Amino acid sequence: MKRYLFFLCLCCLPALLSAQSQTSATAADKDKPPYLQFPFIPAFPLTLPDGHVITKNDLKKNTQTIVFIFSVDCDHCKHLTEEVLKNIDKFKKTQILMITPFKPEQMKEYYNTYKIKDYPNIVMTSEPTRQIMYYYNLHYFPGLFVYNKKQQFVKGFEGTVKLEQLTEYLN
Repeated sequence: MKRYLFFLCLCCLPALLSAQSQTSATAADKDKPPYLQFPFIPAFPLTLPDGHVITKNDLKKNTQTIVFIFSVDCDHCKHLTEEVLKNIDKFKKTQILMITPFKPEQMKEYYNTYKIKDYPNIVMTSEPTRQIMYYYNLHYFPGLFVYNKKQQFVKGFEGTVKLEQLTEYLN
């Protein structure tokens, strides 16, 4: 009888071990930030400087996209914005979706200061609910997230980034 129980336990052991590894894999996925669990541009409602609300469905299709999350009072963000604008030719095949978690009124000042309306491949928006911060698990500004033409995640950066690092992932 003891041998039978021992044999039965040995037979069940592989099934128990595989169930444990599947549970661990699921737990590991839950520890990933949402942008890695769902590797596509999020569909949050975003407010344009003129007050209109858009989502990712309003962006250009079949175009590489950079999601640039910025703070209106961040010096690193301002510097990177200036660098991108100086080198806008490097981004002519890329749409840049700039999102701030600040209120639209604060975004408008930034928009006007950098004359963003003069750059047709840049869309500046506000997402004041700050869900964008949680989606990207962002701790430092700026946050830059590169998506391919199918709007699938390619590479992310948080904090200070050099333009060369970013353009390395562009077509």
